[in-house]
Amino acid sequence: MHTINCKGRLISLEEPLVMGIINTTTDSFFADSRHSSISLVLKSVEKMLQNGATILDIGGQSTRPGHILHSEEHEIKSVVPAIEAIANHFPDAIISVDTYRSKVASLACDAGASIVNDISGGYDPDMFAVVAQKKAVYILMHLIGTPETMHQPHEYQHIITEIIQYFVHKIDLCKHAGIKDIILDIGIGFSKTIEENFFLLKNLECFKMLEKPLLIGLSRKSFIYKSLGITADEALTGTTALHFHALNNGANIIRVHDVKEATELVKLNNFMHK
Repeated sequence: MHTINCKGRLISLEEPLVMGIINTTTDSFFADSRHSSISLVLKSVEKMLQNGATILDIGGQSTRPGHILHSEEHEIKSVVPAIEAIANHFPDAIISVDTYRSKVASLACDAGASIVNDISGGYDPDMFAVVAQKKAVYILMHLIGTPETMHQPHEYQHIITEIIQYFVHKIDLCKHAGIKDIILDIGIGFSKTIEENFFLLKNLECFKMLEKPLLIGLSRKSFIYKSLGITADEALTGTTALHFHALNNGANIIRVHDVKEATELVKLNNFMHK
């Protein structure tokens, strides 16, 4: 049974958890996840916690295709005060910072975050050391390229084998840096085609061999709504269907925009497996 240590608080992953997405950016791909003020962030946090979110993932840099790359200073001003406000108003909340910059991660952990969600897998050379020094949980995501090129498809020969090899190498680097708790994210939507995203979800159980908790982030992503010929705003049903599949193939955490619906899905799925 997996557990993660969030600043001395052991969180069980015996049953799947829901991570709610809160963006402090104005250009996130899903409009309802954007928050332009601290008061809106706190209102959203309260609703997510009431609806069953265990973890809150706070991000100040959009990673959608064609996103605007904000400066480090801009990201810090966007994210850190929001995390500090959440920690003050909801002291029992488990806060994750969604960033690939080590300085942002460091300040966010000082403000109250206990998880660092790094889509880049350590693109910032100081990230692993910072996470270890802050004793944070580290979410290690797979992608090929840089934050500027991460949405370009990569030519894989054996995609599952290559992703597993990537994780084995990165896990080793994390352990050598002193990181104790690692969660893996296969990087749905990053440097992968629509077909590859579906293939990875279909074969998600392959990644259990790494003996690390698995986080799946597919909520309302373009491979869903493009496949259905709809928009992100209309992609809740498709998202829920794929979340159900992920939960039944080994996902320990699902990262979502729609917490209430995801929590209900997890509860029903738990009933089905009792």
